[in-house]
Amino acid sequence: MDYIKGFTYGWLSQRGDFRTEAARESLRLLQERTGSEYVIFALAALQDTPHTTRVDYKGEHMVDDEELLDMLHYAQSLGLRTILKPTINCRNGTWRAHINFFDRDVPCEPKWHEWFASYTDYQCHYAHIAEQAGCSMIIVGCEMVQTERRSTEWRQLIQNVRQHYSGQISYNTDKYQEANVDWWDAVDVISSSGYYPHDDWEQQLARIERIVKPYSKPFFFAEAGCPSRTGSAAIPNDWNLQGAANVQEQAAYYEAMFEHAGKCDWIEGFGLWDWSAQLYAEHGAGEDDGYGVFGKPAEHVIRNFYTSVQR
Repeated sequence: MDYIKGFTYGWLSQRGDFRTEAARESLRLLQERTGSEYVIFALAALQDTPHTTRVDYKGEHMVDDEELLDMLHYAQSLGLRTILKPTINCRNGTWRAHINFFDRDVPCEPKWHEWFASYTDYQCHYAHIAEQAGCSMIIVGCEMVQTERRSTEWRQLIQNVRQHYSGQISYNTDKYQEANVDWWDAVDVISSSGYYPHDDWEQQLARIERIVKPYSKPFFFAEAGCPSRTGSAAIPNDWNLQGAANVQEQAAYYEAMFEHAGKCDWIEGFGLWDWSAQLYAEHGAGEDDGYGVFGKPAEHVIRNFYTSVQR
């Protein structure tokens, strides 16, 4: 597998967002400014709560299939390799890691098999699009911690996706959860979210290596990043952390992450989080406290790292 010099693009984009010139310009700038060679298109279907079983991927909250295909082809015309990542959110704001049902079916209660049937339909729909567009990979889930114990259902889902898509398949577990998945043998590429404290990368990488090495499969961080906010380097997964905008702290976080990860030949890249389809004004970058790096010092750190990687 090629080293993935990647960035996640377009998270929470809605119907029509990819049809704008601003979205295309944003994607062009992503490549130009960061040196990325891969772009991960992350989609956000919705279910009402973590305990409801219908996955809605056809509403106004999603870019439609035509505009998605157009943007995938545009990315490829720029020389970017594309990865499709259909994930899910809950309408009531609960994080998807808490999607959960009884392990034993109970009458009148929502059931795992109902949820997996709907979720598999969702994944297969986008597997077909990934095949049609010639995507390099599909990531069939993200940080769905409570679902991960359902090994049989996940294995069947992956088999179903393979009926529609001939490329590489990955699953993106959450930070600290790499050992929680006992079905890594069913995917082609292992991935996780690398939101680890800036001073804990060495210990966490040693732990992850021990977990993934026995599977003899490529590993990459399908997500990793840090808000540009004071205090975020110590807890980069907390997007609600209160603090002043701090672009230097974000840049220092990326430097620490790349310093440690760059020493590990078993890490096959990053899908950094994240680059919006609708960018903020560059002159205001210093006041932005989100994960975006456009116009911030971290942008240069990322480009320097990506252009220096020879794998």
